[in-house]
Amino acid sequence: MAEWSRVARRIRVPLGFVFAVLYFWLARPTWKFIALGAIGIVPGLLIRALASGHVRKNEALAMSGPYAYTRNPLYLGSLLIGVGFAVAARSWWVGVVLVVMFLAIYLPVIRDEEAFLRQRFPDFEEYARRVPRMLPRITPVRTNEGGGGFSLDLYLKHREYNALLGALAMLAALFIKMTWFS
Repeated sequence: MAEWSRVARRIRVPLGFVFAVLYFWLARPTWKFIALGAIGIVPGLLIRALASGHVRKNEALAMSGPYAYTRNPLYLGSLLIGVGFAVAARSWWVGVVLVVMFLAIYLPVIRDEEAFLRQRFPDFEEYARRVPRMLPRITPVRTNEGGGGFSLDLYLKHREYNALLGALAMLAALFIKMTWFS
């Protein structure tokens, strides 16, 4: 399983580009379904943006902001974005591929990352006991972390704006497909 986690970590981004091509080919967008899809896409982008402004990779255990609700807000945001785009595509095949990719790629990566965090940060075990892996808590966990609030510098450092740019590009592609190829 550890070997697959390493492979999954390396292939997840290139596989995402392959999936984008398959997605565009299978998508049958309409205005109504793009609007419905935005119900997942917009919050997903917002969660990812907020999370990226709180995480100091390999330096400190992120427990503030979205990390007070879920241990994996970046992946939760990605999942919401994916579900939103699956709805916008109006294709069951896209939804099936999305679920398979999440289970086969992201769950092993999450487990691998958590093993690293357990080794690196002694507070992780208590944090993991109090904060769910994926589905968020209703109320935030109170911690003694002094990390503070959102940092625009971290958001920019992590280049999280690429998620927004990618979503806008895919929405533009859906609009083009809908208007020119329907």
